[in-house]
Amino acid sequence: MESTAGVAELDRQIVGARRGGLWRDTLRDLLRQRNARVGLFLLVILVGSALFADVIAAYDPNKVLFDEGAKRLDPPCIHLLGCPADQPEHYFGIDKNGRDEFSRVLHGARVSLQIGLFTVGFSIIIGSLLGLVAGFTSGAFDHVIMRVMDVFLVFPALLLAIAIVTALGPGLFSAQIAIGIVAIPIYARIMRSSVLSVRESDFVTASRALGEGGRGLLFRRILPNSLTPVVVAGSLGIAAAVLEVAALSFLGLGAQPPTAEWGSMIGQDRDVMFTAPHLIFFPGIALALTVFAFNLLGDGLRDALDPRLNR
Repeated sequence: MESTAGVAELDRQIVGARRGGLWRDTLRDLLRQRNARVGLFLLVILVGSALFADVIAAYDPNKVLFDEGAKRLDPPCIHLLGCPADQPEHYFGIDKNGRDEFSRVLHGARVSLQIGLFTVGFSIIIGSLLGLVAGFTSGAFDHVIMRVMDVFLVFPALLLAIAIVTALGPGLFSAQIAIGIVAIPIYARIMRSSVLSVRESDFVTASRALGEGGRGLLFRRILPNSLTPVVVAGSLGIAAAVLEVAALSFLGLGAQPPTAEWGSMIGQDRDVMFTAPHLIFFPGIALALTVFAFNLLGDGLRDALDPRLNR
């Protein structure tokens, strides 16, 4: 009995050491790539802006500043760049409601991070569980689940998301749920494909021959070795989720005023695009850089986890 317990403990230690080595090797390979380093640098700025928005921003993002000398649609004013010292300083100007655009862009970073992490996390958890069970069991259950996923994939993603938001009611939470539901089939199919490959591996066959049960095979052997493609897809999916929720907010179906969300900000100020282009430019640049950063990181993570590119 003691011998069996000792073997089990040794097995856990070996698996833990291998996983730790894998993550160290992945991080090292990731940091070797210039694209990944650029993506990480941009994401550090994004995360820092989100965490310290209250400290960096001089104004509340929803505060109307007409009483403090601000004027509607004021252009950016930076004293170091020649703006008169008697004028209040606003780095990104003033929106049409008299609010500081710089403060709103900074606080919008919090919303974008929440959108990306929540939406992709929701999609990955549900999609991966469906794909894991479908790939492991095969048979009729696999057939039914995959046909349901195919039905979701038939519809254009944005149109399906609009339909779901319309049913749930406009709002940021509804938009995140809608984009998350639309993405579930993608992660389900990726996980199923990975499981079908891993379950035929020699170490799974050996574990099955040694008497390990279905739950142990599924969650101890197959799942940990099937996550890599899902992690890569998720890192790329964060960028897509941020962009798609911004599109819904632009249409008025996502974040509602006065929430500082980049897509909503662009949508609210699109009618003054030619008279006050800074109101479109700055949230648009912030959105583009965020999507760009996650795409760079996703590409780097994919290359770092691909043994053919690192051996």
